[in-house]
Amino acid sequence: MDFMDVVRSRYACKKFDARQISKEQLDTILEAGRLAPTAKNLQEQHIYVVQSAEGLAKIDGLTPCRYGAPTMLIVAFDKNNVFTYPGQKYDSGIEDATIVATHMILASKSVGVDSCWVNFFDPDKLSEAFQLPENEEILTCIALGYAAEGTAPLANHFSRKPIDETVTYV
Repeated sequence: MDFMDVVRSRYACKKFDARQISKEQLDTILEAGRLAPTAKNLQEQHIYVVQSAEGLAKIDGLTPCRYGAPTMLIVAFDKNNVFTYPGQKYDSGIEDATIVATHMILASKSVGVDSCWVNFFDPDKLSEAFQLPENEEILTCIALGYAAEGTAPLANHFSRKPIDETVTYV
């Protein structure tokens, strides 16, 4: 699929059917995240793949936003292995994990898998439920699967502001 077709057609799927994605699709999605650029190439991301009934039940206990997806990715980063920017106000952890997550979301669409960025959860409780290392901070979860029959983007999904309202040449 052409890249612009991917970004035009991708939407946050809010209802999945039970079909599991293939190992090949998942491998492609995870590889896209692995290849994502990170500050100073620190590669501080850690992706947890949740497909077991037990793991999915843990997620369901912490958020109503799995939407029936058969695969969830927990996207975390090592907060002790980040680049701190001049001024000491910001570091690369959140942005790098976001780039990784975005690569995986777009890759999922390119291989025919629907997705949803999920951040309606308490990251500390999710970390505790999966006994993640203390040095890792959760950015988001990504629901992966196939849209259930009749599922479509929200009515306003394709409505976009004109580019001159969001871009300024200076």
